[in-house]
Amino acid sequence: MIRIGILGLGHWGPNHLRTFNSLPDCAVLKAADLQASRLRALAPSFPQTEFVSDVREVLEGDGVDAVVIATPTGTHFKLAQAALSAGKDVLCEKPLTLTARESKTLMELARSRGRILMVGHVFLFNAGILWLKSYLDSGGVGRVLYVHATRTNLGPIRSDVNASFDLASHDISILNFLLEGVPVAVNATGQSYLSPHVEDVVFVSLVYPGDVLANVHVSWLDPKKVREITVVGEKRMVVWNDLSAEGPITVYDKGVIREPYYSDYGEFNLLVRQGEISIPYVKQFEPVRAQAIHFVDCIKERKAPRSDGAGGLAVVRVLEAVEKSLSAGGRRIELREKARRRRR
Repeated sequence: MIRIGILGLGHWGPNHLRTFNSLPDCAVLKAADLQASRLRALAPSFPQTEFVSDVREVLEGDGVDAVVIATPTGTHFKLAQAALSAGKDVLCEKPLTLTARESKTLMELARSRGRILMVGHVFLFNAGILWLKSYLDSGGVGRVLYVHATRTNLGPIRSDVNASFDLASHDISILNFLLEGVPVAVNATGQSYLSPHVEDVVFVSLVYPGDVLANVHVSWLDPKKVREITVVGEKRMVVWNDLSAEGPITVYDKGVIREPYYSDYGEFNLLVRQGEISIPYVKQFEPVRAQAIHFVDCIKERKAPRSDGAGGLAVVRVLEAVEKSLSAGGRRIELREKARRRRR
């Protein structure tokens, strides 16, 4: 039996509370939040869990084996550091920290203590994303040319981080996962329409190895909720739409044919190939439950998580580059990984 402690019972914490308590080999022993009203509201539904207002009651002693951190991003570093130092395995919500230096410190601390550090990039446990990853690995789209991601809605509005830290962190983790790499360059533009110095709409352009381009549009100020990624390859094109009633994946057997000749002066030798459109069956499951099961398996088997500390650090490095570009009016920011490759 894995004994879980949860820190933070605001927007996302109750989902962890419900999920881990539903697993046969888990029990949420303690859950902490600073707001007494949240504790009172949740306590009747989870009588097996002790609800407390002091995180030290979760972190201290041998009662809890692993800690789930679902607090505001600015608190992640100190709470995760305290949990790891106390000998607990940690699942921390995304993004891991506000800075790459903090993320690297946590990753090294987890390694030195022999602890599991997992980041809650929940879309890496989404059935449609996993199907898309398998399809790309099989060569279904051929060479990937570019990817476009949209993640918009009207709210919820946050004040602790901007839209890129809140929303683009999802898509950056997905892109790194699908493309099996990290960007070599980033540039971004955005605006703070609702709160000063907190961008509520951001457009991010990324360059991945192999000259794969990616564009991410995130916004809290949009009339429609959209969760969509388009992958354009040499052979086929695929759209993942997490909100589609027909199914999350649509495959377009479309592409461009390069003809060896053209018949007259006005005709180009690049022709559009129109093929079939298919919606494959994708077996659905709850991503947050799949993530929880994976975390428990990693604890039991002492194996590295799919969304480990290194992956969390990679996402934060990109988010830092996005922030630098936003501050510099959209200037292109080269990531350190590219500089290191040049020196070799």
